[in-house]
Amino acid sequence: NSMIAPVRQMATALEMIEGARARGVDVMADAYPYTASSTGLSTTAFDPGWRERYGGISYGDVELVSTGERLTEESFRRYRALDTVGVVIHYMPEASLEQALSHRFVMVASDGVIRNGRGHPRGAGTFARVLGRYVRERGVLTLPEAIRKMTLMPALRLEDAAPTMARKGRLDVGADADVVVFDPETVIDRATFAEPARRSAGIPWVLVGGEPVVADGELQEGARPGRAVRGHGGGEES
Repeated sequence: NSMIAPVRQMATALEMIEGARARGVDVMADAYPYTASSTGLSTTAFDPGWRERYGGISYGDVELVSTGERLTEESFRRYRALDTVGVVIHYMPEASLEQALSHRFVMVASDGVIRNGRGHPRGAGTFARVLGRYVRERGVLTLPEAIRKMTLMPALRLEDAAPTMARKGRLDVGADADVVVFDPETVIDRATFAEPARRSAGIPWVLVGGEPVVADGELQEGARPGRAVRGHGGGEES
């Protein structure tokens, strides 16, 4: 969870993971390539002292998901009294993000959701942003490292709990034909906080179970070949 690592103390958090694993604790982490996170304004993340916990940010560093409005102290108090207000929090130093992405026990992942065209750009741009910005432009990861963190590494992490994942995250005989074809010279995210649902560039083909859902750069509107991945006790795939 993006809230777990102490703000501006990424090195300490990563050392804790290393230490726990050295003691036999099976713990890993994931990160997405943005210096802002998203949560509900009514959560404990905004309990007293929140500005200090986030490194001394201001009310204006908190953005309303539904409208893009930057908050003031007055609007913060008003919206916090409501139950379902989603916000984006701009707080993470770039150096801390790069430190997390490059760590050997950190995968690339995203839980972002786009609703009515609003939300966090991680919902549309996470993986293209890693490949374009943090591999090609900044050299934080090599291309093989980035691909592994986005595919095989999470599949291996989850396959004990969800056996179907043993067929994911790899190109091999018998594996599910879930394939993304991208151009490493042009792939890049285009989603922004103002337009969080914009499609990434440089990804001409996406196949799910061998069926194209993006073909020659065009979304195949009627294609829905995906199946649910269920853990033990979750019933059959559908």
